[in-house]
Amino acid sequence: MATSPAPSSVRVDAWLWSIRLYPTRSAATAACKAGHVRVNGSSAKPAHPVRLGDTVRARTIAAERIVVVIGLVEKRTRAALAVLNYEDRTPVATPGEERPAPVVRDRGSGRPTKRDRRLVERLRGRT
Repeated sequence: MATSPAPSSVRVDAWLWSIRLYPTRSAATAACKAGHVRVNGSSAKPAHPVRLGDTVRARTIAAERIVVVIGLVEKRTRAALAVLNYEDRTPVATPGEERPAPVVRDRGSGRPTKRDRRLVERLRGRT
């Protein structure tokens, strides 16, 4: 029985799911559609091809991850095997660098006022 040759490229959403950056393929597809995934510096749609040597930046729930493609996989595998298909170049976060906690409003308190919104933006460091 002949084996098929290794693929020269893989869809970015399938690759991100198979190396376990996203828990589901639909989550990886949604991240691509929302503009949270970049391949070699340009925004990537779900069907964008990923090749060996490409740099992929993906914004996940935890943080932004920067990985370099060193193996092409289409199917999800064990975590120990998934790690062999990429090189993680995500910078290590310094202890002083913290992300702001999400703002939680009391249930039933209505829409936030303009003052509330400005306070939230100030907490997040956007102003």
